[in-house]
Formats: sequence, structure tokens, C-alpha cells
Amino acid sequence: MNRVLLFNKPYGVLSQFTDKGTLESPRPTLSSYITEKCFYPAGRLDRDSEGLMVLTDSGPLQARISHPKYKLAKTYWVQVEGTPDDAALNALRSGVVLKDGKTAPAKASQIAPPANLWERTPPVRFRKSVPDAWIALTITEGRNRQIRRMTAHVGLPTLRLIRTQIGGWHLNQLRPGAWRFASETGP
Repeated sequence: MNRVLLFNKPYGVLSQFTDKGTLESPRPTLSSYITEKCFYPAGRLDRDSEGLMVLTDSGPLQARISHPKYKLAKTYWVQVEGTPDDAALNALRSGVVLKDGKTAPAKASQIAPPANLWERTPPVRFRKSVPDAWIALTITEGRNRQIRRMTAHVGLPTLRLIRTQIGGWHLNQLRPGAWRFASETGP
């Protein structure tokens, strides 16, 4: 049986177990939080993004989760600068043209600010003159910084990005820095 671990990656943590690039000023990695042996991340999450990561001890399962050909859906809560209108949401739903090509259609909707959301350190910058809003965005690709590039393309720069779901696995009430074991297929 393949083992699966779900982790809520805090802001500023690298989605890898070592950081050989900055020996003089080490950055926090997964090893600061996860001591279980033989687990490897199935996919990445940028250092300035937060939320759900799936780790497994199975190479084939890791490939099924992270390889683009499997088109596993990933859902994000995205705090954006500005107020989404129908044109911006429809553009995200249709796919937007980025420098590396057109994105696949996404599921996009404006949502209320998530309840019971933890504070981020450092906090998101707040500007009285510019409103912000939250979007739920589900994609089946995983290009480099794709969500941030998509929202910027439609005039809604990302302020905060939290992945809440990968396939059948959900973040639920997992607090930042915490992890738990899960089934191979999700709940």
C-alpha cells in the first residue's frame, strides 16, 4: 500500500527537503516540518504560496499526481488586488494567452473571504485605496507560477495564494506547518 501524507505548507517554506543554494542563510524546507522518511513531494508549491502539498513514498503515484498528462485538478483560493468582474472571470474560464501559450480553461468564481483563515507572516500588504477580493480557481495544468500569471493577465494581481485541494485530497482544517496521513485516493 502506498503511503500518502498531506501537508499545509506555510508561506516562505521551500517545497523540497534541502536547500543547497543558500548555505550562508538557509531557508526553511519541508525537513523543518516533516520527519517521516522516504516521502517525496508530488508537485511543487512556490515559496510565496501556501497550502496543500501531497507527499508519497510511491514513485508511480507521485507521477500520477504531478505529471501534466494526468490533468489532476488543483483548487486555489486567490486573494487578488481589485474586484473581479464577469469579463475577468470569463477570461479565466476560457483560458488566457500567456507567453508560453494559452492556458486550459479553468473553473473560476468569486468567493467570500475564507472563514477561519490563518494569519500570514508576513501579512499581505493592505492599501486603503485599492479593494481586494477572493477567487476560487481550479486548474488542471501546473505551469510555473501559472495562477499568478493568469490573474495578472486579467488585471487582478495575486496578493495571496493558497492551494486547498489536489484531486480528492483537501486541506480541510490542517493548520500551517501541520501534516497528516491520508488514503491513496483521497477521502
